Amino acid sequence: MKLRLVTLPFLALFNINLGFSQVNSQRLTGLIIGESLVFTGGLYGLGKAWYKQPKAKFHTFNDLKEWQQIDKLGHSFWAFQMANLSLSAYKWTGLSNEQSAYYAGLNGFVFQAPIEIMDGFSPDYGFSLGDMAANISGSALYVSQQITWGETRISPKFSWHPTSFAKQRPELLGKNYSEQWLKDYNGQTYWLSANIASFEQNQDSKIPKYLNMAFGYSIENMIAADPEKSKRLGRKPIRQFFFSPDLDLTRIKTDSDFLRGFLFLANMLKIPAPALEVQIRPERPRIKIKFHAIYF
Repeated sequence: MKLRLVTLPFLALFNINLGFSQVNSQRLTGLIIGESLVFTGGLYGLGKAWYKQPKAKFHTFNDLKEWQQIDKLGHSFWAFQMANLSLSAYKWTGLSNEQSAYYAGLNGFVFQAPIEIMDGFSPDYGFSLGDMAANISGSALYVSQQITWGETRISPKFSWHPTSFAKQRPELLGKNYSEQWLKDYNGQTYWLSANIASFEQNQDSKIPKYLNMAFGYSIENMIAADPEKSKRLGRKPIRQFFFSPDLDLTRIKTDSDFLRGFLFLANMLKIPAPALEVQIRPERPRIKIKFHAIYF
């Protein structure tokens, strides 16, 4: 089984058939070539746009204490989503769901690993073992569910809202919305959204098939990557935890291919909904609870 999983892509490139007749070698070859072109083009563009400065000697950097670890959730989120986007493509080639899940998970990791390597040669960054571990965790979360349940029951999701902190340090947190949604971690929330009905043993349950409950994590008062620097700049970092209802949009039935594809992509986002927030603060009271009528 392991030999088959490892060799199939390479056999397909050379149109070699070892009896796996259910696999369409032409489709698999085209898919691998297409992914390789996108991958190469993306790395070239990223290198030109993001890593313009002279290269340094490869080095590591321990950034686990930065941004209250929320950036690691971002790495895990994107690894998961890359795997999720890849699964249907591999199934289209004739691979089984299990085989497709392994390849999809590998995609989630491979498409991000070179970024970490390029960081290792950047004088402003460095190779982060924490980032690499987060990438692996996102792919592993996806593959483990497909292997165990044959479906995704727990999905990482993302939401964002603008904050006032970006105006204080626009060079770090973004000068406009197009930059802030990526750079201002104060406005980002990462969620784990679990589908309730998929865990129900009773097939006659009245719970809607698309109803989820989500647990989220965010930060506030961070105007520097280092929490101690934020404190020196007059801001005391806060950790925020959220509980909120959500929807699994992929479980909404429709006969429209366009709408099904739209719902699939939109499902990466947590829907705006009421939320209970629990703050962990550096000063008394250490714990503060807030309710949001609508949170995104």
